[in-house]
Amino acid sequence: MKPGEEYDDEYPVPGLAEPVEILVDDHGVPHLYARSADDLFRAQGFQAARDRLFQLDLWRRRGLGRLSEVFGERFVARDRAARLFLYRGDMDAEWAAYGPETERVARAFTDGINAYVELCEQRPELLPAEFRELGYRPARWEPRDVAVIRSHGLFGNVEQEVARARTLRDFGPEVEELRRVREPWRRLRVPEGLDLSLIPDDVLADYRRATAPVDFTDDGPSSPHTRPEGSNNWVIGPERTATGRPLLANDPHRAITVPSLRYLVHLSAPGLDAIGAGEPVLPGLSIGHNGHVAFGVTIFAIDQEDLYVYETRPGAPDEYRYAGRWEPMRVVRETIDVAGGEPVDVELRFTRHGPVVHTDPDRHTAFAVRAAWLEPGTAPYLGSLEWLRARTADAFVDALDRWGTPGENVVYATPDGTIGWRPAGRIPLRRGWDGTLPVPGDGRYEWSGHVAPDRLPSVRNPPEGWFASANEMNLPADFPHDRCPVAFDWDHRFRYDRIAEVLREATAVTVADCVRLQGDTVNLAAGRVLGAVLDGYEPGAQVAGVVGLLRAWDGDETVDSAAAAFYEVWSRRHLRPALLRHALSALVAPDRVPEAMRRLLADEVVGVDVRTDIALLEALRRDDRSTLDVLLTRSLREARRETANLLGDDDPARWRWGALHHAAPAHPLAGRLGRHPARLPRRERGGSGDTVMSTGYDRHFAQDEGASFRIVVDVGGWDNSRAMNSPGQSGRPGAAHWDDLYPDWSEDRSFPLHYSRKAVEAHTRTRTVLTPVAQAHG
Repeated sequence: MKPGEEYDDEYPVPGLAEPVEILVDDHGVPHLYARSADDLFRAQGFQAARDRLFQLDLWRRRGLGRLSEVFGERFVARDRAARLFLYRGDMDAEWAAYGPETERVARAFTDGINAYVELCEQRPELLPAEFRELGYRPARWEPRDVAVIRSHGLFGNVEQEVARARTLRDFGPEVEELRRVREPWRRLRVPEGLDLSLIPDDVLADYRRATAPVDFTDDGPSSPHTRPEGSNNWVIGPERTATGRPLLANDPHRAITVPSLRYLVHLSAPGLDAIGAGEPVLPGLSIGHNGHVAFGVTIFAIDQEDLYVYETRPGAPDEYRYAGRWEPMRVVRETIDVAGGEPVDVELRFTRHGPVVHTDPDRHTAFAVRAAWLEPGTAPYLGSLEWLRARTADAFVDALDRWGTPGENVVYATPDGTIGWRPAGRIPLRRGWDGTLPVPGDGRYEWSGHVAPDRLPSVRNPPEGWFASANEMNLPADFPHDRCPVAFDWDHRFRYDRIAEVLREATAVTVADCVRLQGDTVNLAAGRVLGAVLDGYEPGAQVAGVVGLLRAWDGDETVDSAAAAFYEVWSRRHLRPALLRHALSALVAPDRVPEAMRRLLADEVVGVDVRTDIALLEALRRDDRSTLDVLLTRSLREARRETANLLGDDDPARWRWGALHHAAPAHPLAGRLGRHPARLPRRERGGSGDTVMSTGYDRHFAQDEGASFRIVVDVGGWDNSRAMNSPGQSGRPGAAHWDDLYPDWSEDRSFPLHYSRKAVEAHTRTRTVLTPVAQAHG
């Protein structure tokens, strides 16, 4: 802080050793300048609370199981479930697993949050509108809160285990092959000793309550929430770029929320100068650069969960058979405080494998979830603190050994021209079984430690001059899946294939080129679908127009595309059901086809695995063209009728994909914050869940997943980097940076990510100083 300099705001913060400057630029990014790491992370917590206090408080209450104490009795079941999935191990081991400074950083960060909470008590006008509307006050944090809360990560493999088990139980393996593609394919084998009939349909109800976002209209989901959240990232070597410097791009695909899941911040202190995005509830950041190394992540689909099925003792349901004897469950009794009601006493049960999510005393069974993310050192994203001080590619890669969850494809680049990729995440070692189905909990199916990081492949300076990942199965063909099963549930590779198609021949690549690729709406999956069905198809008069539309289409799902509008309605709502119904007719009794259809289409609200459609289409084209033509004619005719009704126009030439596909995100309390712009205006969107610009949508064509945050880093030319974080950096409805980025995001634009002090000063909008309490004015 310069002597005599004036600031827009000045706040006293207990615990600071020296003043900290916060310069907020014209896009709402705070740049924090401190003289020590302790002061820096304390200031980060204070600034995060200043912008996102309600989001932070809700995250903590949901994770700790403390929603009921402010929202009432309808959240009791959710709170009990959340408490099942807290880390309950030794905290010394927990902190040590991340690195020597993590506990200290967490303490400084949460002290900063608490300082702002206390300030709101002293100055009620600073309290965000949500607290005033709901009539409660934000809670204070403990350092352990950022570590023991585990249920906010990206998980879900146990959902696939149970879905497979139910499909095998009710319909057999051939129907399961229609539900979801496994890579690499292997024949499903029911684990010895597993009775599929014992697994109830609602076995994961508590797991879903614990891991689902808060819904103020319900107490939690009862159906799977397998939203296809993923990401794209790539790195380009200096020989392929216009500047001779590497480029790194990353755009995580997560739920489209208000406020954004991510929060951009610049953290600067002696020995640390990092900028990028993390989750506002955590110290540090996980995507960005530190002036020495740029880094980005996409989900690497490690199977980190298993459902264990136990035989319980008749007359003593809290004992389960393990290794030939009866072993007692650990029973934890807790009290849930309830706003407007009496406290509720609950019991939480745990086996040696994990939390018990379901019991059936009548059938003498119990079920528990074992999760790598409940082990020491696996709080989601907290491990990224180890990355922030890495000054070389080797030091950065070494830091990845401490990363726990979620599994990530980590790409990195350094100014000397190095680019690379390495998977990171804790991988359970299963010997003799593969994790694709639930297993008996009697001791025969134990994890044998974890896979050593050096067992996984990695890439450094590939000869192609670039590397990309998009959640596809990217383990090499000779990877020993039998000895080292990593996962079998991967996303399709069409997003990756499109990125590769663009980068493969690209030269003199620029930051602007990467921004454009992040907004690319070419659907290669649609090309495969249409290639499998239209060649040789002779349409009748009723569908000739829409078939012509599809044949002339280049696969680009722009907002103005009539073909994209029709293709999305046809392929998802008509073609896929027709294909599945036909396939099921040969596998199950006629009276069970509707039930099987409901099972296979259970996830349609949150996405479609187009690989199944393509396989069925190509098989029909090869073996039964006449049946395929009948299916096509019927589905095209029905889809034409629905598209015309949806768009209010019978003329396909006037159809537009953007007239259907849109974004209109809203604050979770939008219905109660009528005085504030908590519901954002409708914006047309291109793309779909199968394009690089992933814009998956719900049954109303509203985008509900995608990249609200994007970044492209010019490695070494740091001030040339670009970013986006929609709808804005602030979580306060009506604030200057509440929704200022939403229009640019909806047009796939970006803004400069200023890094050097000179660039930051040139674009500063507001200046704040945090002062030690002894130096505070007034």
